[in-house]
Amino acid sequence: MLTAIKTDIKKDYYDSNYHGINLEEHFRLADQKIKEASSLGQMFGVIAQALIDFNDSHLYFIPPGRANRYDYGWQMAMIGDKCFVTGVKPGSDAAAKGLKAGDEIYSIDGYEPTRDNQWKMLYSYFVLRPKAGVRLVVIKPDGKEQQLDVMTKITEGKRITDLAGGTDLNAFLRDEEDADRERRNGNRLVGLGDELMVWKMDAFEFADAEVDSAFGKFRKYKSLVLDLRGNGGGAESTMLRMISNLFDHDVTLGEIKRRTESKTLVAKTRGGDSVFKGNVVVLIDSKSGSAAELLARVIQIEKRGAVVGDRSAGAVMRARIHSHESGVDIVAFYAASVTDADVIMSDGHSLERVGVEPDHPKLPTAADLAAGRDPVLAYAASLVGFNLDPEKAGSLFPARWKD
Repeated sequence: MLTAIKTDIKKDYYDSNYHGINLEEHFRLADQKIKEASSLGQMFGVIAQALIDFNDSHLYFIPPGRANRYDYGWQMAMIGDKCFVTGVKPGSDAAAKGLKAGDEIYSIDGYEPTRDNQWKMLYSYFVLRPKAGVRLVVIKPDGKEQQLDVMTKITEGKRITDLAGGTDLNAFLRDEEDADRERRNGNRLVGLGDELMVWKMDAFEFADAEVDSAFGKFRKYKSLVLDLRGNGGGAESTMLRMISNLFDHDVTLGEIKRRTESKTLVAKTRGGDSVFKGNVVVLIDSKSGSAAELLARVIQIEKRGAVVGDRSAGAVMRARIHSHESGVDIVAFYAASVTDADVIMSDGHSLERVGVEPDHPKLPTAADLAAGRDPVLAYAASLVGFNLDPEKAGSLFPARWKD
């Protein structure tokens, strides 16, 4: 596996200098660690770390799918510089132990989650080494500290991983983390009177006709709030089609820079009455990645509307999945996502490891999370002259969990 992935990187990685890493020596040391490993899990960990060392959001190892499914029963997100519980599944051990939305996570198994390491934690817990339980130290909204040992629900059975799916780590982790939520849970439209349409979009996964159909419904509204919070990205074609529906002129996003060539990325306007001409506000947070970040930044650069919320993930490289299989009688399928291009925006900057800074920084408090209020969406509505209180905003898109 290590050799195959090294070959993928050597052939297709966008940076011929490999971020300053001596490729041959780096993988020689990884090979030595694999020979010294005492378990398959440790070996997979060595391969994963060899790619993590590149500090590249789209270069990562996808190990063979596991037979068991691990349901932690809770979710977290960075809000500002702190990590909070954002959802707890009813009936889970997490709920029984008293874990609630709005709890600040001080540590997970002794490690403090930060913006820099949270994706590594998610990658480890959901993809690389799922655990039967985790020890959490949380700070309740009233300021009290509490230690909770939360057990994981483990369901036996064969799980199939679609290795040909998305090429975005945030999107991949979102699919893993949200495996127990209804698919496309957040792709919903809510019209408020004849003034405001809110589109909660959790992934860029629509065909052009679906995007056009959605925008066709917006024409009677004065304003659109596009909620990309938690949206890890997805299909570039969906993003381009959305931009085509938002601008009355062709928009140059920037340059796609590969190892030996560059290509201009342009969204062609649909033109005329097909374009939505009303006010636009885009919501982002720490889990908004890739295509979500590109669209938000285009809105800023082109001065098409306002961006509200928290700084985005800073994970905007382009990549493709290299699928492999190993074995004869028993075949193990694995893959690597290999970054094949960087995206330099039209302002000359890359968003990788930087993210999009909102025009209007707005964060929910622990009390807001606990009460189910959404002051961010309420504030976005106020920017276009619509009165929406945080309680009502928080009720528009309730979480729906699978049984």
